[in-house]
Amino acid sequence: MRYLLAAFAISGITATSHAAVTPVLVIHAGAGVIKHDMTPAKELAVRTAMTLALNNGYRELKSGKSALDAVSAALVVLEDDPNFNAGKGAVFTHDGHNELDAAIMDGYTLRAGSVAGVQRVKNPILLARAVMEQSSYVMLSGAGAEEFAQSIGMPLVDPSYFRTDARWQQLQKALKEDAANKPHADEETAKHFGTVGAVALDAEGHLAAGTSTGGMTDKRWGRIGDSPIIGAGTYANSGCAVSATGWGEFYIRTVAAHAICMKATQMRIPLKRAAAEVINQDIPSMGGNGGAIALDAQGHISIPFNTDGMYRGWISADGLPHVAIYGDEDDGTTEIPEPAPADSVEQP
Repeated sequence: MRYLLAAFAISGITATSHAAVTPVLVIHAGAGVIKHDMTPAKELAVRTAMTLALNNGYRELKSGKSALDAVSAALVVLEDDPNFNAGKGAVFTHDGHNELDAAIMDGYTLRAGSVAGVQRVKNPILLARAVMEQSSYVMLSGAGAEEFAQSIGMPLVDPSYFRTDARWQQLQKALKEDAANKPHADEETAKHFGTVGAVALDAEGHLAAGTSTGGMTDKRWGRIGDSPIIGAGTYANSGCAVSATGWGEFYIRTVAAHAICMKATQMRIPLKRAAAEVINQDIPSMGGNGGAIALDAQGHISIPFNTDGMYRGWISADGLPHVAIYGDEDDGTTEIPEPAPADSVEQP
């Protein structure tokens, strides 16, 4: 039994009893400079969309469907809403295009799928899942990913679908600053904020994670951030699931999502501390910033961020969606117990 437990620890599997599992869903819609002077209409729209995402995803869990189904359902809502930098609300590249990235991972099987740089896929998270489930690959990009979408009967949209005036004006401002050789004044552009993500725990005790993004305003040369890179912005195993948001280059360099899960499942560090060490210590020490959502197999939640705010929310046993935006706003996760000590693994 000792050797079996050791094998479980190496793989990220935790030995637990077979008690009923309470499903949990956690989402984010980006970290960054989120000011209290946001218009009431904008704030209401954001909170409404996040509540809908939580309710749609949790409905899947309550009906007995998988964590993958919950993640997909929640992220489709956020991709379809122009208030977020994913899908319909994606930012523009330097050349005036919308390039979308997404990834999804099944913690139970360690299967994963991702897409990068697609321009005609309405819901990139659904294509990422199709890559996982209907191909022998993990990551597809650009025109090839869109060709795969067509081969499986997934319709494409005209690129104009993604255009919003707010994002277009954001690019025009950035281009003028480029021409004047000035730094970007808009901190969302300067610090590369904007992603949506979800992590879920289903009734079978299985975890999943997904992330979708429009990338960064004014990006060039087919740049790809952390969101579609398994282990950087998206990761799940049998004991932990993470979706990240922030300055992608730093999440790639720290392999942030994987690092959090390895600390939690192999080093047996409590989830909140594990996530905080990566998000609030490792990444800022290198000059980066952002946040993440993390969930373990016992239903413990961690939502660390080192920015002024982060769109975040969760829903669990009470069936009530909890949504927060500002950094000084209680998101309710402080009421959730810390994970059990490392020596609580079931003994023979």
